[in-house]
Amino acid sequence: MKFAFRDRPPRSDTKSNVDHPGHYNQHPSGIECIEITKHMNFAMGNAVKYLWRADLKGTPIEDLKKAENYIRIEIERREERV
Repeated sequence: MKFAFRDRPPRSDTKSNVDHPGHYNQHPSGIECIEITKHMNFAMGNAVKYLWRADLKGTPIEDLKKAENYIRIEIERREERV
């Protein structure tokens, strides 16, 4: 099967920890985290990512602290622009 460079190769039916890790697509909303975060800058996207997966991966306190760190980075970035 041929596909153009920009096309994605066909997906297999198995879940992939690379393409769609469970802790990013098991949210009760049914939305996958990347669908939201791909529209954000790095720090904001990571903050949302860690908040998103906090109760889905088994390390909620660690994930909340990571989100807090990225929020702090984003605040500092924005304060520098003022």
